[in-house]
Amino acid sequence: MALSYFVILLLALSAAGYVLGRRKALAAAGGETRALHSLLSFYGWNVALAAFLPGIVILALWGLFGSSLAGGLSWLGGVLALAGAAASAFAAFAAIAPDFRARNSVEAKVKGILIFCSSVAILTTLGIVLSMLFETGTFFSQYSWSHFFFGTEWTPRFSGNSELGMLPLLWGTLYVSFIALCVSVPIGLFAAIYLSEYASPGIRAVAKPAIEVLAGIPTIVYGLFALITVGPLLRDYFAGPLGIGDSSRSVMTAGLVMGIMLIPFVSSLSDDIINAVPQSLRDGSYGLGATRSETIKQVIVPAALPGIVGAVLLAASRAIGETMIVVLGAGAAAQLSLNPFEAMTTITVKIVSQLTGDTDFASPETLVAFALGITLFVLTLCLNILALYIVRKYREQYD
Repeated sequence: MALSYFVILLLALSAAGYVLGRRKALAAAGGETRALHSLLSFYGWNVALAAFLPGIVILALWGLFGSSLAGGLSWLGGVLALAGAAASAFAAFAAIAPDFRARNSVEAKVKGILIFCSSVAILTTLGIVLSMLFETGTFFSQYSWSHFFFGTEWTPRFSGNSELGMLPLLWGTLYVSFIALCVSVPIGLFAAIYLSEYASPGIRAVAKPAIEVLAGIPTIVYGLFALITVGPLLRDYFAGPLGIGDSSRSVMTAGLVMGIMLIPFVSSLSDDIINAVPQSLRDGSYGLGATRSETIKQVIVPAALPGIVGAVLLAASRAIGETMIVVLGAGAAAQLSLNPFEAMTTITVKIVSQLTGDTDFASPETLVAFALGITLFVLTLCLNILALYIVRKYREQYD
């Protein structure tokens, strides 16, 4: 029997424990709920949680490790979970008395659930980092770290003698991200200033959700837009006539479309930050005779600048990790060039390409994806830490 069926049985056992716990508490108090230490529902929840939590933990552990211990006996984990749940529920049921502190017991169990949920993100991040570090160590045992970090040629050959220099990929990543930020930051910031300082409530109610719709469009759609529309336009009307490119896939194509995608990230965060500037600063500026534009330039933007910088850095980390727009818009050529109308590629694209297809997972040509991944992780982590540092350092000055 699949473990999912035991989850249903576990939920049924917990529901039965809730009903029986309430009934026993009411009977123990002689039908007078005021004689109980806690509300009647807490006695039911205490038995229900006492049944559910041990059972689900046993099921989770059996799903992770039990198959290797007992082979195909998947039902054994469910039986153990139900047995543990029944024993725990019986102990909680037997402890019910008018003076039993059921509320304290329930709150302790709920606190444990909250601590576990808050730890999931930390444990997941730790697991990701450790898994990438392990595979990265295996890669550097087969390939020179100096050639990887300082090499200028990227030519993986699964037959051997590969050149796996990271610099062309890092250059393409930073180049595309720079163009994207050059598009998104001015447009997003000016849009935020207009929405927060100039727009009427009616216009703001329509314009802000319309801008935020851009954030909900799948990146593959942006990639198709870059491939079919933006790329040919740049090639036919700019790169071709100027003689600086003949391909619809280029850094400029991916950068422009990615910049459009990042506009709501910059505008929404900046708009919230500008609105958080105290009204007293605006009133004081107007009282000194400053115009609205002077107030925005000399008071509001400087006051909100740390938050705006943080929003820009968060948008930059989003741009660095983008894949689909780059695949369809910028191509897959790993090269060092200053011409924005030439095809290039990024770290994320090569991570995908090195891990797809029928490849030897133990070869350096495949393991290099993990070295690229940990490099990208460190890069984005540094940007996020810098953004949080700037926001936290200067935020209290304007509260």
